[in-house]
Amino acid sequence: MQRFHVAECGSHAAINISLMTAFEDSRHLIREDAVIASFFGSPNLIWNGGRMIHVPYKPSKAKALIELYNAHGIPYRFTFTNPLLTEADLDDYDCNDLLDFADNGMNECIVYSPILEAYIRENHPKMKLTSSTCKCITDINEVKAELAKPYSLVVLDYNFNNDFGKLEQLTPEERLRCEVLSNPVCVPGCKRRADHYRFIGEQQLHWKEEREKLMRMPPEERARYTPKEWECPYRRIDLFHGTYPLWVTPQLIREKYVPMGFENFKIEGRGANMMMLCEQFARYFAADGCVDELRYILMNQALENLQFNAN
Repeated sequence: MQRFHVAECGSHAAINISLMTAFEDSRHLIREDAVIASFFGSPNLIWNGGRMIHVPYKPSKAKALIELYNAHGIPYRFTFTNPLLTEADLDDYDCNDLLDFADNGMNECIVYSPILEAYIRENHPKMKLTSSTCKCITDINEVKAELAKPYSLVVLDYNFNNDFGKLEQLTPEERLRCEVLSNPVCVPGCKRRADHYRFIGEQQLHWKEEREKLMRMPPEERARYTPKEWECPYRRIDLFHGTYPLWVTPQLIREKYVPMGFENFKIEGRGANMMMLCEQFARYFAADGCVDELRYILMNQALENLQFNAN
């Protein structure tokens, strides 16, 4: 079984809906043992972490997307992984309103902050929690300790990718609860990764302070506003010419990871565009000989779903 957890955010919801539709209407083009285990992401909310979300938050659109995914049997997992949250941030109205709406026994949260994790466990005890890769746990014994906690899944640090000597130290039961980040763009052993996550957390909190000011701006002035970005030469990827030693390729998933007992695989891409996501979906999900046809169907259907993208 290949259970894929797929990146989502409002700016490219159309391609996710296209993928969901392809699983239902074009199943012959998709690997028999592949399933969409969840879509993961977050609107522009202060609890969000891992990737900065710039699109203004529209509660009705966020709720409609979650309802749509759930209606097709797919959970939504909130990336509530901001590492800098305080007790005061737990009272944020938009975060609580959306979490209350989504607490229907199907949707889940990915967490980092112990403060937020405790808050969710107390107020939403039936909601499954996943331990975030943002914790940057790089010691296999610490991974085992994390797996001993009551998490549904633990997302492994990307530095474990293809390090089969360490992965084999996990028991069969532990492997079933690990989620492998399949397509990371960070360089091996990046020393700035934790700082990057803190930077994103700061920016996400700052956005709340700026939101009302932006809403008062004329549209033409608002369009020129660009949140500060993390400066890193590895932000862009080249699927055709780049070399990414920590990528877990579709072939490795089939031939190595699944036989070892790993089932959960994360496809990141909350900051990517629709073309990039379409290409990655085609590679990871297509049955043998069907990559081109699946790619065409995904993008063609996505163009018809553009109304779901954030404006």
